[in-house]
Amino acid sequence: METARVQRWLKDVGDNIAQGEPLVEVETEKTVVEIEAPVGGRLVEILIPPDQEVAVGTGIAWVEDGKAQTDRAANAEPAAAVSRPAREVSAAPVSSRPEGMRISPSARRLAAEYGIDASTLTGTGPGGRIQREDVEQAAARRGAGAAPAKEAGRIALTPMRRAIARAMTLSNATVPQFFVGRSIDWTSVQAVLSQHSSSFESKGLKLSVNDFLLQSVARTLMEFAALNAVFCGDPNSGEAYIQPASGAHIGLVVALPDGMLVPVLHHVEQMSLMQIAAKRAELVERAYNSKLSQDEAGGATFTLSNLGAHGPDRFTAILNPPESAILAVGRMRNAAVAVDGAPGVRPVSELNLTVDHRLADGKLAADFLARLVQILEGREWRVE
Repeated sequence: METARVQRWLKDVGDNIAQGEPLVEVETEKTVVEIEAPVGGRLVEILIPPDQEVAVGTGIAWVEDGKAQTDRAANAEPAAAVSRPAREVSAAPVSSRPEGMRISPSARRLAAEYGIDASTLTGTGPGGRIQREDVEQAAARRGAGAAPAKEAGRIALTPMRRAIARAMTLSNATVPQFFVGRSIDWTSVQAVLSQHSSSFESKGLKLSVNDFLLQSVARTLMEFAALNAVFCGDPNSGEAYIQPASGAHIGLVVALPDGMLVPVLHHVEQMSLMQIAAKRAELVERAYNSKLSQDEAGGATFTLSNLGAHGPDRFTAILNPPESAILAVGRMRNAAVAVDGAPGVRPVSELNLTVDHRLADGKLAADFLARLVQILEGREWRVE
């Protein structure tokens, strides 16, 4: 991430703020995050107005800390402090919107892709906020199946697509990756899912296969510490090291119309299926609305990518650095298999594990996948 856009100030000039209090909303390549005040005091000047894009590290505001100094630069600290005086920062606006117009980041990107003037739209979200659905409806009214606007046969990269391209190029170029695969019989999972679905629905939750995958991956990670870590530094340097994780922090790939996000469930090893289902639903909803917090959008050591019932039978996924591994789950389908020495039909999927070879070798990865399948095909689940 090299730039960010100031979306909305949560405080006005002259307001008193406490250290750690939300000060401003900033749109990144992945989401909209609240930036907390790094110091307490009085907000004396806003340097970057809404809808202006600036380089990461740029000072965006001045906050007086209340100390008795004559030089303002000495007694005020810039929010998002930089190595040069904030007064020297200069950035031209890259877009603008009419005063008072509220629009979600994903809606703004989609409107630009379709060539729709967002100021002509009526928002149906909270407080009149323009949502993706408003843009999609406007595009449908303009012409069924209208394609995003193109210029000279080229489509400009969205910030999210640029971030994905950069991360995946870096992954392929710098991380030695290998793959191991194994099939999984979902009979036991389906039985437990069927048994508990109604109790989950009574609490407003939907139990899914992903919840079983998340819990089983977390349990397996706790037994294989080498795959619950990240590789840090240049392997050619004597300062390179492996950093173990404090728990099972698992990313879940969420497909979006204009890319993908990977919200992270932290400490999944401590969660029941019900807790996982609730957290998963919350994070997926926040991902769709570009409202993931910084903590929710990072810190994973392992990622789960499940393309669902309409996905391919099998696929391999590229690591998301600096994570140790990513599990690709093919679609569930009925297949003829041997059951107790006789032919039978069972619901199966293909699991493919991509591993950072700097952290683990083939034998350990194979053992990890075997243990994961053993847990998934068993009946030992912490439900509530």
